[in-house]
Amino acid sequence: MTRRTAGRVEFEDDQGQVVRYLRHDNGRGLVAPTARVHEGAWLAETAYVEAGAVVGDGSRVGAGSWVDAGVAIGEGVTIDRNVHVGAGTRVGDGARIGPGARIGRDVLVEPRARVEPDQLVDDGARVRRRGSGYGMAA
Repeated sequence: MTRRTAGRVEFEDDQGQVVRYLRHDNGRGLVAPTARVHEGAWLAETAYVEAGAVVGDGSRVGAGSWVDAGVAIGEGVTIDRNVHVGAGTRVGDGARIGPGARIGRDVLVEPRARVEPDQLVDDGARVRRRGSGYGMAA
């Protein structure tokens, strides 16, 4: 069941709990009430940002993407469409995550690093920027 009110969307999850999201002014993406999304960030209408997550200024989250609980996304980050960023992950300033990528839990994506389209990044991995072991887990 989905219920919409001005600026708010409510869903009933698989356990019957009501989950509430607010619409972000810039792009109309869905933001959990305890998440913090900078007013200068852009969230596609079908993007989700979960509880405790932070999205920095100038960052973009594409359609169908899901930023899980406790994720920290720096400034100027591009997260393309249909991406999942796992809980507790840190994405550095200027990083780019390609469409369809799946980022595990507690991953560190270094500033200006790139995750290729459809790439799977294991839990706890470190994605380095080009020229420094790019894409290698540490």
